[in-house]
Amino acid sequence: MFSSITFANPGFLWILVLIPLLIVWYILRYRKQKPALQFSSISLVKKPIKTFRQRLYPSLYVFRMLALVCLIVAMARPQSKLSRQEMKVEGIDIVLAMDVSGSMLAEDFKPNRLEAAKKVAENFIKGRKTDRIGLVEFAGEAFTQTPLTIDHNVLLSQLSKVKSGVIEDGTALGDGLATAINRIKDSKATSKVIILLTDGVNNQGSVDPKSAAEIAELYGLRLYTIGLGTRGMAPYPFYNSGITQYRNIPVEIDEELLTEMAESTNGGKYFRATNKKSLEEIFSEIDKMEKTKIDVTQYNQTKDEHLPFLLVGLFALALEIVLGLLYFRTTP
Repeated sequence: MFSSITFANPGFLWILVLIPLLIVWYILRYRKQKPALQFSSISLVKKPIKTFRQRLYPSLYVFRMLALVCLIVAMARPQSKLSRQEMKVEGIDIVLAMDVSGSMLAEDFKPNRLEAAKKVAENFIKGRKTDRIGLVEFAGEAFTQTPLTIDHNVLLSQLSKVKSGVIEDGTALGDGLATAINRIKDSKATSKVIILLTDGVNNQGSVDPKSAAEIAELYGLRLYTIGLGTRGMAPYPFYNSGITQYRNIPVEIDEELLTEMAESTNGGKYFRATNKKSLEEIFSEIDKMEKTKIDVTQYNQTKDEHLPFLLVGLFALALEIVLGLLYFRTTP
């Protein structure tokens, strides 16, 4: 809601250009006034001292100019415009299910898969200002790091703390998805989305990934799955007595399973990210597909504001007339 000033008859404002010219004319005329009596020498006459009334006399012209300005502005009819917007937001609830298994430390992404995924997810979250977003971590087991929240500062703080090695190692895709489903299934949002990132093959957990995807479909959830990892081999750090050594390990992603899981949900899709740039493009595509719908209704109300200018102008004009007839009167 905000107020702004417009003019119904803005053409009258051009008359204000004359005000500076009238002021200059008055000053020049006032300085060039000739004395009533002329002497060949003023050595015998003391320098006249202006009285307070004489010094104040030019104020009559100030009142006249003030009156003129206010009356011109009043004729231009200033108006205040009151606008109000009502926004109806159809929110989207999103849960990020992130693989934090040991293989996410592979460095085919820089600095590694996990940190690259966290950075891209951070940028994604910052762009979804009106959506509730939650965070689930999974490896050999799964847990909720952050429930659905609109407080993205808290979410980003928790995302920054995500690291590998905190929970049992392994890749439990079904458990990760099931945990995410539990976090979002009761949501009243118009659209409910799960984004699952992994770099491995399902090898642990108590929930079958396909069954979890079927449950997601029953709840009307949309699943996007993302496979992280270059094709072929990837450098992986091994630590031995404080020394870091790298070995190339095979990249194994069950793309067939991830595709089937995503496509079994309404509008779901599988993506493959082979580097950080492609991962950014994937999140950008998801961002475009999952746009929050905002309906905006705008109300405008206009109110005339010329009366204060008219009253001030008439008051200044009356003040000039009264002072001229009484205080500054020069004839008996």
